[in-house]
Amino acid sequence: MVKPDLILLALDDSPLLQLMGRALRAAQYEIAVVQDVASLEKALHESSPALVLVGEVFAGEQGLKLSANMLERFPTLPVLLYSEKDTSGLAKEVLLAGLSGYLCPPLRMDDIVEAVNRSMARARSLGDWLRRQVKMTTASLEERAKLSENERSRFEAIFSNIQDGVIVLNRENAILFLNPSIHDIFGLGSNDITGKPLLEVISHPDIRTLLTRAAGGPLKYHEINLDNGQVLNAQVTPIPGIGSAITMQDISYLKELDRMKNDFVHTVSHDLRSPLTALLGYTELMDRIGPLNEQQREFLQRIQSSVQHITNLVNDLLDLERIEAGFDTRRESVHIESVLKYTLDTFENQAHNKKIALVPIIGADIPPLRANPIRIRQLLDNLVGNAIKYTPERGKIQVGVASRDRQIILQVSDTGPGIPQNEQARIFDKFYRASNVPDGAQGSGLGLAIVKSIVESHHGRIWVESALGKGTSFFVVLPAQDA
Repeated sequence: MVKPDLILLALDDSPLLQLMGRALRAAQYEIAVVQDVASLEKALHESSPALVLVGEVFAGEQGLKLSANMLERFPTLPVLLYSEKDTSGLAKEVLLAGLSGYLCPPLRMDDIVEAVNRSMARARSLGDWLRRQVKMTTASLEERAKLSENERSRFEAIFSNIQDGVIVLNRENAILFLNPSIHDIFGLGSNDITGKPLLEVISHPDIRTLLTRAAGGPLKYHEINLDNGQVLNAQVTPIPGIGSAITMQDISYLKELDRMKNDFVHTVSHDLRSPLTALLGYTELMDRIGPLNEQQREFLQRIQSSVQHITNLVNDLLDLERIEAGFDTRRESVHIESVLKYTLDTFENQAHNKKIALVPIIGADIPPLRANPIRIRQLLDNLVGNAIKYTPERGKIQVGVASRDRQIILQVSDTGPGIPQNEQARIFDKFYRASNVPDGAQGSGLGLAIVKSIVESHHGRIWVESALGKGTSFFVVLPAQDA
């Protein structure tokens, strides 16, 4: 049997209370009567009434105020107000308070039941609407949760199966995510290390250096050398609002290929030096065994020039190998302006023959370098020699040296043809020559590669700025001796 709805009557004792009780019981409602505010509060919490009918004044309290308090806690509870008089502003006050309606004398039993039924029907409709909305919202949330879970599963599957090592850090460099590849690379086991500082979990010195370098911005290349001989290339990419992501690729095979290539070049270069020296020596002895005609002398000079060119190429390769291998360890105090003077004196005749203005711009108080003077001279010779080689007649070359913030800045600018924009990134590669090199300009393509290796071995930086038809400027920044 369905339990009847409970109507809570918050009315002072009067004949009207008796009338309402009889009318509602006759309409199959259950009735509960409260005599004070405390009883009203208790009944609201314990009995869950379907409707409350409250007097305009109840137990000395204003009915509208009591109703507003009830609706604030139970927004869907239907509340009817009983008033002794139907004033012009009563309907407005009831509406503003959010009540379902009001009753005023004269009252019949049918009027009471009709008002209650109407309020109950309105409450049921509102409840049905709310239930539908809640159901729809719940279904939507469940669907979103299902989609979110699917996306999470997909993300975890991708993240776990990436062969490269991936670490996601927060702004304090604490670990948010690690994929299994990182666990395997650094032997972290299966322990949960989420939330721990990266350097506490992986105390490798190359990782510490990586984080230090990455503090200045995105980092595209950093080598991590492991004890087992494995070499990793690491990149750091900032993630706005989260922190950063570190990705690591195993480049051990590339390093091995590079080592094999260098070994090959070293072997070939050394094997070539002896026969080239012998060949050059024999050409110099040709005059001593008998006179040569003009054509023979011309051919002999061409042979000597070609042998000398190959010898220079072999020497460049060996120099580059020694620098890159780290064998170039000689360091002493070097004044770059003094070395530059020797370089300018060496190329003075070449510049004069092409009517090129060679303009030195030497700043004041240039601090010394901690460097290999032979390599610094080689660096200057290559840059100034290239500028003269590619600058047309009656051009101009400026060679500037300045000091700023305990760094020495070298600039070599020419008025040559310039370097195409799409080729400037490769200009320091071995054996690379720009596509617009003038006809007859000889070179091995190793000069700038040697310059870059010398700069890097002295912990410096080098870059180029160039525009077609407007010349080229090379900039070198080297730390001063006490920097």
